[in-house]
Amino acid sequence: MEATLNTPQKIGLASDHAGYELKEFVRIFLDKKDIPYIDYGTYTTESVNYAEYGHILAHAVEQGEVHLGIAVCGSGNGINMALNKHAGIRSALCWNEEITRLAREHNDANVLALPGRFLSMDLTEKMVDIFLNTPFAGGRHSERVAAILAH
Repeated sequence: MEATLNTPQKIGLASDHAGYELKEFVRIFLDKKDIPYIDYGTYTTESVNYAEYGHILAHAVEQGEVHLGIAVCGSGNGINMALNKHAGIRSALCWNEEITRLAREHNDANVLALPGRFLSMDLTEKMVDIFLNTPFAGGRHSERVAAILAH
């Protein structure tokens, strides 16, 4: 079953210091929608290593502790790279609504990576909504996702 705003499943959140403010915004958005989540940190704007938090979130998704993840660092790149080192993770760096929709629909992304220094709160809200509500299309995309998982 896909996690959606209508059928909430636990979402994992993680960020570094540069993504902290946007992660906090996402946390508040999820609270308003009554979507359960686990916040894996960081919990301040004090400088930390994005990879550490990416790995924590990746383990949580792989172990089924959370269904999907949302990760934020300054550019989105670093935490996305750390997440994608894990075999069970398909993290997508997204910066607009269409890329977000396609990440779920075509790539069955299980983590949304966001560039915290480059997104407005309004756009972030729309992207999180899209990420949580867009199902994987399957079909021809299933073979392509299987090929990602095979290596």
